[in-house]
Amino acid sequence: MGKTEAAMFSPEAYQLLDFGEGRRLEAFGPWVLDRPCPAAEAMPRRDLAAWGRADARFERSSTAGGTWSSTAQLPDRWTIAHPPFTLELKRTEFGHLGVFPEQAANWDWIAAAVRAALRPLSVLNLFAYTGGSTLAAAAAGAEVTHVDAAANVVAWARRNAELSGMVDAAVRWIAEDAMKFVRRELMRGTRYDAVILDPPSYGHGRRGEVWRLSRHLRRLLETCAELTAGRRRFILLTCHTPKLTPDRLRRLLAETMGDRGAQVTADTMALVAGGGQSLPSGVVARWQADTTGDETHLLTAGRPEP
Repeated sequence: MGKTEAAMFSPEAYQLLDFGEGRRLEAFGPWVLDRPCPAAEAMPRRDLAAWGRADARFERSSTAGGTWSSTAQLPDRWTIAHPPFTLELKRTEFGHLGVFPEQAANWDWIAAAVRAALRPLSVLNLFAYTGGSTLAAAAAGAEVTHVDAAANVVAWARRNAELSGMVDAAVRWIAEDAMKFVRRELMRGTRYDAVILDPPSYGHGRRGEVWRLSRHLRRLLETCAELTAGRRRFILLTCHTPKLTPDRLRRLLAETMGDRGAQVTADTMALVAGGGQSLPSGVVARWQADTTGDETHLLTAGRPEP
């Protein structure tokens, strides 16, 4: 299979400048950051001169988190745009910034999927982080339930909505453990047209619930299948777990959702540096209702599916 390459940010918002030797060099707006990147461990750097442009560098600690060192006076927070929405960025103690740039192609795909339905879709976004997928779906006309276990991250997503002029968008903001939430929704009789998931390899819920992707993902997908039974339009699943291949993720999605009357595809997500070299950045699998002859066959956001 090919790669789903995220080239959907404008150069003014984001650029992958170079990567290699276990690190990556990126420009987020005007600021150039040097961060660890396990996927680039065995790769050589191509543009050695570019690394001297870094305004800040993150180093992981031997325990948890890490520290930033700066050669410039960076602001505490700044923004980048991915029209029609805006994302607030800040340097966190774990080296994250509030955005995973490889998701940009998925945001455009989500927006196209929602618009193609020609009716408001009810979309559930699990492990929703700072809200890129939520805002993409809401801006296209969906009613979105945004769920993340971290209350501070949900607050960050709400700030992104405010910065994007979407404070009145049809979004429910929920700070809750994903598995608990979907089970509760099933008991309530709530149903959705689509689900977006970006689960971590390992994590904790608000009350100490332990999440292990290898142990819990299948059951979560089975519950999402029940939540969307009879009305499912699409499922978008992304993972950054090492050794989880596109074929394995595609088969898991097909087994839990069923593949009759659907198109189920999977790819490696990738970021592309200025020199054209590609950096693998996780896996995406998409389940899409096959409605040939109606609107959903028009989904062409990003690059064509292989």
